[in-house]
Order: sequence, then structure tokens, then C-alpha cells
Amino acid sequence: MNAPMNEPRLFSPTELLDLGTRAFVGLGLPRDDAADVARVLVQADLFGLSTHGLGRIESYGERLQVGGIRARARITVQSPAPALRLVDGDNGVGPLVGMHALRAAMEAARACGVGVALARQSNHFGPISPYGLMAAQAGFASIIGSNATTTIAPWGGSDARLGNSPLGFSVPNPDGPPFLLDMAMSVVARAKIRNALKRGAAVPDTWATDRGGRPTTDAAAALDGFLLPIGGHKGYGLALVVDLFSGLLSNAAYLTHVKSWVDAPDQPQNLGHFFILIDTARLGTTAWLAERMADFAAILHGSPPADPARPVIVPGEIELANMARQQRDGVALDPAVLALLESHAARAQDPVRRYS
Repeated sequence: MNAPMNEPRLFSPTELLDLGTRAFVGLGLPRDDAADVARVLVQADLFGLSTHGLGRIESYGERLQVGGIRARARITVQSPAPALRLVDGDNGVGPLVGMHALRAAMEAARACGVGVALARQSNHFGPISPYGLMAAQAGFASIIGSNATTTIAPWGGSDARLGNSPLGFSVPNPDGPPFLLDMAMSVVARAKIRNALKRGAAVPDTWATDRGGRPTTDAAAALDGFLLPIGGHKGYGLALVVDLFSGLLSNAAYLTHVKSWVDAPDQPQNLGHFFILIDTARLGTTAWLAERMADFAAILHGSPPADPARPVIVPGEIELANMARQQRDGVALDPAVLALLESHAARAQDPVRRYS
């Protein structure tokens, strides 16, 4: 899409998918694998989650170039039980491993009604909502989670021992928007604090503490300290559950065994993910599900808002509205992100310059 001078260039989803795919091919991925990665990251951008979209080309690309992530991962899937899949990501790019795990869980759920995929030897796999949307569009309800680099202190502790592990849920709606909930275990994602630091902005004192455990508004001090969990000790417990399912049960790293991609970018993280899918076609007809989902949303929307300017919404509605708007009007990329994507994509056209 063209834009007037001095205005950000707008891209269609198809253009972003092509650019993202070529950028990851330039970083050494096979084209089909690069397309998997781009699909997840572009969907994040469409949802308005720019901190987890194609901007991740910077951190993913740096680790690919220093060998911390394997560009040509040989991902394998084992089936120890009819509904269970074990995915070994071979230290591949996280969204690639995530897509393999999602497809494995879908295959198991189609056969058994319920499918579970546990992935190991992976890396940061983007936000959960793109996977949740793909699952919902295929008729599956989902519970999806991943562990992460340690950034949160145990409840009552004074050093980082657990990660800001994301957890997400989705429920399909044959005649309307699906339910999509994607949340981290901290009040905010660490990426939001990094963005505040880049802008020279302060952060709310409810987001994080400094190294001494004191609430802070200083973004640099917050990054040097610990993220605060949602719900206090309850959020702490929930974060541990996500790590148990995604890290411990999958035979991936967990808690402090997870290596920091910032401190050790050249070393495998061995992150773990879990995908639990339910085939809603086994529960009733699409008409049955559509009617119940419409009623579910209507009950919530019918609540008189405390603030008339902010009506009650169902999780996922903001992201889906962002997606509809950007599919219509185009997506603007940060100029630095665009330059990096184009630089890597240029290598896809020149095998001699391509990263190995």
C-alpha cells in the first residue's frame, strides 16, 4: 500500500506475510518454516500487539546470527498415547515450534476429541492469541501456555526465580467473534517497560519493583528489578502452574534452568509450551455452539457500564476490532523494524549473503 510523503507506509496483511517470510528466509530458515514464523508475528501485529509482532525480528535475528537459535531445526513429534503429542523443537525459532505443536494438538483432538501437545527445546514463541485464533477458527477450544526467562521473584522472595509465563484461552464462535484471552502472569509484559525506557517515559509503580523489591516508576530500575505478578500470591501460584505444565512436564527447562536470551543470546533456552485442545464438534452442532456463545456475550454486554464511554466487552473484542481495521486500512510498521526486515529480506535474494 502506498502512503503520502512523511506518513508511515501501510502494508496489507499479504504484504507483511511476504516481507516477514523473506526476512526469515534471509536469516537462514527454509521458506515453509519462515512462513510459519511470519504468520504468527503478523497476526500479532494485526491484533495491535506490536511488541510481539514483526518487531521481534530484532531479537530473533540476533540469536539466529550468533547460533543461539537453530535456523534449520529438525522438529520431531512423538505420540506416546492417542491424545498426547511430545514435540521436540530442536532449538528452532519459537513460533515455528509453536505452530508444529498447535498442528500436533489439532491432529490429536480430531482423533480423540481432546488433544494435548507438550513442546520442548523451543524459544520465545510470540503471543498466545494468534494460536488461540487459529485453533478457534478450526473449531477447537484451547488452553495454551509457555514458560519464560526468569523475571519474577517468588512470593516473599528477593530474587528472580520464575518467568512471566503467558497463558491463553480461546473458544470458537461459528457465527461471531471467538472468545480470546491472552495474559501474562505479571501486571504488564517486560516489553512494555523496555518500550517506556526507549521513550524516556516513567512507568506506573504497580508494574515492577527495583532490585531491592521497592515499587518504582523508573523504567531502568524496573528492568533491573522484578515484575509484579497479577493478584499477588495467587498470580504467583498460577505462574508456577504454567511452568509445571510447559516446562517440567514437557522435559524442557523450568524456573532458573531457563537461560536468558538477553544475557546468553548464543545459548539454547530450551523453553517449553503446552497446547490443550477440545474439538467442540464432539460436544454439539455449530448452531448449538453459536447460540450459546451469542447468549454468553449478550449477558456480559447487557451490563450497564460504570463509565458510559467504556462499555463492557468480552475478551478478544479489542484485538479482533484492531484486526478488522488494519485488514481494511493497512498496518504501519516502525521504520526501524521495516529497515531491519528489508535488510534481512534482501539476503533471501542473494544466497551468497544469506546467514547460515
